[in-house]
Amino acid sequence: MRSGPLFHVDGLVMSENFIELRNVRKEFAGVVALKDLSLTIRKGEIHCLAGENGSGKSTLIKIMSGVYQPNAGEIYIDGNKVESLSPMASIEHGVQVIYQDFSLFGNLTVAENLAMNVQLREQRQVLNWRKVREIAKEAVKRLGVDLDLDTDVEKLSTAGKQLVAIARALMSDARLIIMDEPTTALTGKEIETLFRIVKDIQSRGIAILFVSHKMREMLEISEHITVIRNGQKVADGPTGDFDEALITRHMTGSDIISEPYIWDQQKYGSMPPRIETKNLTHGNDLDNINLAIKPGEIVGVSGLLGSGRTELALSLFGMMPGYNGTISINGTQTVLDTPQKAIRAGVAYVPEDRLSEGLFLTQGIDRNMLATSYEKLAPGLLIDQNKAEEWVETMIRDMQIATPTGKKLVKELSGGNQQRVVIARWLLTNAKFLILNGPTVGVDVGSKAEIHRIIRELAQKEGLAVLMISDDVPELVHNCNRIVLMHRGAFVEEMASADTSEDQISDKLKNLT
Repeated sequence: MRSGPLFHVDGLVMSENFIELRNVRKEFAGVVALKDLSLTIRKGEIHCLAGENGSGKSTLIKIMSGVYQPNAGEIYIDGNKVESLSPMASIEHGVQVIYQDFSLFGNLTVAENLAMNVQLREQRQVLNWRKVREIAKEAVKRLGVDLDLDTDVEKLSTAGKQLVAIARALMSDARLIIMDEPTTALTGKEIETLFRIVKDIQSRGIAILFVSHKMREMLEISEHITVIRNGQKVADGPTGDFDEALITRHMTGSDIISEPYIWDQQKYGSMPPRIETKNLTHGNDLDNINLAIKPGEIVGVSGLLGSGRTELALSLFGMMPGYNGTISINGTQTVLDTPQKAIRAGVAYVPEDRLSEGLFLTQGIDRNMLATSYEKLAPGLLIDQNKAEEWVETMIRDMQIATPTGKKLVKELSGGNQQRVVIARWLLTNAKFLILNGPTVGVDVGSKAEIHRIIRELAQKEGLAVLMISDDVPELVHNCNRIVLMHRGAFVEEMASADTSEDQISDKLKNLT
């Protein structure tokens, strides 16, 4: 007979809840990261934890996984109070965390990664390679996916690495799997596969904590949603009680209104394209790409993984020389065979992986912003320090980067502020054509809206031409005047954003095979 969260079986008191955090508080050097926060995750439940960057999500995850100890509050697992939850104790209770970097060994094979935890748990000093393969085969079988066990993990796609991380968690007798931003850098089809796997895991009685800021995904996959802001729980309840607007309001504290982007044809229509390609071809990556983007246009590109989207971006930024066809800048044909030539021609590129490709994490905001502008700052032998400081201060203000000083290390910024630093760097080069590859990957809803506002304003007022490459269909529909779909290196369809819907584009992408 059930009584609240407890019920009785053969005289034993059992809990429907797997883990409960009651009035948890966490401080760092006097700064409150979590304030009297309570959270309950039921057995076999898909629970979504939502919040902007800096809201306290990561701190909460680390408390549940035993990495951090709370300053106050209580933790219960299976209805029993846990006095001290260490990382090892958390694992023994069945808590497994899959972080964004997956915490895999890139130089080891899939099989070796899958077997690692089991081998360590059994305290084996010598690896039994036959046992390794047996464990790996069982892990893949449990997950119901096809993975080459002999492939080095570093050679896998993001989706492949994620599957390995999930399979490893299942082999560790997980009872709660915490997925931190699991759909970052995944295509629509890969997300569908992930959701199928999540549902399958749930059917085995395993709970899932889905940590995300993507509202549509929250609503699709979860049964319960908890929203935190500034370290406090601001909303909690069944998923059916929420919609996108309500989640946004809880996450940000305000309503975010998204209006379609309208290109000012009267102002910019008579001007030559900022960039134009004719029959641009590069091996098997690009096939006769014809593209023209005029000043003030924001053109979106989407497609499945391997469609050629990134190769197009790299070609336009001079990183894939040896192409056939032509590229023209402002009506003048040019050869873009190095990034330096592209930059001098007014082309800028913001890569998808800002952490490894776009930023110097151990350097300050100022040095990151000025990295591509030192030639302009030092026409002689000495850098004009006054001008450099002025440029940085102006960009911090215009891009609304949350920092007291330009000397702050980039690694200390949120994902949204990091992305603004990358964009600012290229704007300082006086770029006229901006390539954005996954412009808001890993960025929370509030920062995403602000980045979109900045890009739209630069296009409308300054005539910046933008190529926006994204898997986020709503992002493209609301911020582009045209959208192009790519498949196998070719443009297969172009449509005006005003004449199409998110569902139509999503359906078209699903049908690309």
